[in-house]
Amino acid sequence: MTFILDRYQQLLANGELRADAEQQAAVLRLAHLATALEATPPRGSVLWRALGRAPEPPVGVYLWGAVGRGKSMLMDLFFACTEIRRKRRVHFHEFMLEVHARLNEERRKEAGDPIPPVAAALVGDTRLLAFDEMVINNSADAMILSRLFTAMWARGLTVVATSNRPPDDLYKDGLNREHFLPFIALLKGKCDVIGLNGPTDYRRDRLGRMDMWLVPNGPEATAQLSAAFFRLTDFPPEDRAHVPAEDIPVGQGRTLHIPKSLKGVAVVSFKKMCAEARGAADYLAVARRYHTVIMVGIPRLGPENRNEAARFVTFIDALYEHNVKLIAAADAQPEDLYVAGDGKFEFERTVSRLKEMQSEDYLARGHGVSA
Repeated sequence: MTFILDRYQQLLANGELRADAEQQAAVLRLAHLATALEATPPRGSVLWRALGRAPEPPVGVYLWGAVGRGKSMLMDLFFACTEIRRKRRVHFHEFMLEVHARLNEERRKEAGDPIPPVAAALVGDTRLLAFDEMVINNSADAMILSRLFTAMWARGLTVVATSNRPPDDLYKDGLNREHFLPFIALLKGKCDVIGLNGPTDYRRDRLGRMDMWLVPNGPEATAQLSAAFFRLTDFPPEDRAHVPAEDIPVGQGRTLHIPKSLKGVAVVSFKKMCAEARGAADYLAVARRYHTVIMVGIPRLGPENRNEAARFVTFIDALYEHNVKLIAAADAQPEDLYVAGDGKFEFERTVSRLKEMQSEDYLARGHGVSA
C-alpha cells in the first residue's frame, strides 16, 4: 500500500499530476485493495484447507469519469504496484472478442451450456482482472455479461475497471436493456464505484493548444506528431527508440499490426491503413482499441485514388462514431484533400467530420460510441 501511495506522491511532487481530492480518494481505495489482495493466502494453503473453501475475494473497484481524468493512469499504477502473480490487465473490447471466440468454440462442441467452461477458461487461476475502458455497445455483449460474470466472480475473481460512464449508464438506451440490468446490479455489488471528474483534463492539457491537423507533411509536422505522442503516453525519453508495437485482433482470427501503440494511443500511416486492402472491421478494431490515433502521410488525393479515398472515409467514420481523437499530418487541409473523383460527394461529409474532430467540444468527449 505504501508503495502505491509513495509513487502517487512522487507524481504530484514532480508536477505530472495536480492535487485532486477525488483522485486521491481513488488512490487510497486502490491502495487498500492492493493490500487486501497481497494478504490473501495462495490457493491450496493451510488456511484454505482449514476453511474448507476459498477465502472471500476482496471487493473490486470501478473507476468512472470524464475523459483525461487519470483513470487509466491510476489503473496502471495499481496494477504495477500490486505484488501478486495471478493478475491480468486487458482492454475490455479485446476481452469481449476473446469471450465470443471461446463461446463459439464451446458451441461447436455441443456439450451443453457454454458459459461455465468459458468462465473457467477466462479466469483460470487469475485472482485480479483489470479492464480498461469498459463499454457495452451491442446486444450480443449485453446478453451474456450477467451470466458470464456471475460464473467468473464465483471462481474468486476480483475486478478493477475503468469507464467513461457510471454503471447505471452502461448500455444506455440499448436494445432489450432490461436483460442487461442484472449485470449492472452485480457489478455494483462486486465493485466499489468511484467517480473521477476532477477539474484537470490531463489528456487535453498534454496536447496543449497544438493543431490537430498539420499541413504539410514533412520534418516539422513529424516532429510535432512525435512530441504529441510522447506527451500523451509519458514514454521516458531514454526509451524512445523502443516504442512498443501491437497486433490487435480484428476478427475471424486476423490481427492488424500497429507499429506504435502505448496507453491507448496509436501511430499509423495513411499508406498502411488506406492504400492497402482493408475494410470496416480493421477500422472498427482501431476505433474501439485506441482513444487517440496519430496518422502520418495523408496525401492529396485525385480520381486515381478513389479506393484510397473510400477507405479513408470509412476509417474516419469509425473514429468519429467512437469519439477517437485524431492528430494528423497531410499535404492539404481537409477541404482540399479530394476535390475531384468518384465519391467526392461522400467525401464532403468526411471533410465536415474532420473539422468537427478538431473542435473543443469533440475533444472533450469520452472515448466510445456516442449516445
